[in-house]
Amino acid sequence: MNSDFTNYQSPFSWRYGSEKMRQIFSEENKYKLWRKIWVVLARAEHKKGLISKEELTDLEDTQDNIDIKRIWEIEKDTNHDVVAAIREFAEKAKVGGGKIHLGATSMDISDNAETIRVSEALNLIENNLQKLLKVFGEKIEKYAELPCMGYTHLQPAEPTTLGYRFAFYAQDLLMDLELLQFVKKNLKSKGIKGAVGTGASFVKLLDEGRANELENEVMGDLGIKAASITNQTAPRKIEVWIGNLLASIAQSLNKFAFDLRVMQSPGFGEWQEPFGSLQVGSSAMPFKKNPIKSEQICSLARLVAALSRVSWDNASQTLLERTLDDSANRRVVSAEMFLAIDEMLTQAAKIIEGLVINESKINKNLETYWPFSASEEIIIEAVKKGADRQKMHEILREIAMRAWESIQDGNPNPMEDLISENSSIRQYLKPIEVTEILNAKNHIGNAKEKALELAGQIKKIIS
Repeated sequence: MNSDFTNYQSPFSWRYGSEKMRQIFSEENKYKLWRKIWVVLARAEHKKGLISKEELTDLEDTQDNIDIKRIWEIEKDTNHDVVAAIREFAEKAKVGGGKIHLGATSMDISDNAETIRVSEALNLIENNLQKLLKVFGEKIEKYAELPCMGYTHLQPAEPTTLGYRFAFYAQDLLMDLELLQFVKKNLKSKGIKGAVGTGASFVKLLDEGRANELENEVMGDLGIKAASITNQTAPRKIEVWIGNLLASIAQSLNKFAFDLRVMQSPGFGEWQEPFGSLQVGSSAMPFKKNPIKSEQICSLARLVAALSRVSWDNASQTLLERTLDDSANRRVVSAEMFLAIDEMLTQAAKIIEGLVINESKINKNLETYWPFSASEEIIIEAVKKGADRQKMHEILREIAMRAWESIQDGNPNPMEDLISENSSIRQYLKPIEVTEILNAKNHIGNAKEKALELAGQIKKIIS
């Protein structure tokens, strides 16, 4: 963190995101990439006879000698960051400085540099996403057959397994990983095409064939691909894809974190995110154990979702070959979305790895609520043996109401005993049959098998 506390500093510059992600989107890295692109361009132009060996050598020798403060000083006069960086470079490169940026336009430099940064950031996100999926896979395997109460509308429904519930979150993240890999595969940039993307300046300097050769050589050395058709900028559609990808990851993480917050609330009490021995939950209430990391994930997810919309606006509202109304927000949007997702993935992995599972509360909730859900099967089994369906429904309704009253008084659910002792039900079902029907493990369908199947997919993908 910069120690000058008198100026505003973004929380992403020190609080959220990793040092590695911050380095990718740092000003230093940006200017280094600009210099690299200029030198790579000069090298290709030297091969085409546009730049002498002495000029190229001078540019290569001074490539790493960057004075960012000087660039900013020049920009105060030029009001153009790329021009300022060119002039600062030319001040250092006395021999080759006059050939910097030959034939290029600003976006040939800045958009290609941004694509390199995005490519590096996607690799980091992919790595973190795979780490999170690995941890989820371990939890799925561990709890694949542990029955727990399933909830719809936040009301008790039917049993599921904890591993199956974890598999739902992991499946979303696997889809995010597939989307990320699609974006990486189709990531394309401006290339070297000049002012409005037609390559006219390079065709004039060379000819059409040699201009294409120059672009291919430059992009090959930079390790990125050029879109076939561009205007003054790289296709902003690519940034819509990136925004949608990051918003999708944010949605997946928000779903998990929000559910955790519900599960940690005392009414459920089945999960708890890790809580350090010296951690403080509240400045006023010392007993509090708040799910602050899950809340942080939800908070950052809202930001990512909102910022992704800006990328959509930039793509749809850039008029004709270029307008500059995307420039200011693009200095913020991409970096902060990536930093937020970086932080969210890291924290989610820590939460899952250290997640406290309260199996006794899981069992208690199951014992309390599952018998109500099982009443339909009691009716079905009794009717199969000759009972009147409507009479059985009324008997079970009366039993359920009595059981609810007992639970409200703080007692365990007496429903099994009430069913087993009911003379009308005993005509069709023995107590041992009632017990078997009320065993939640007999009502989880193929949850265990499906959960383990997904865990196996994760292992295959993340080896």
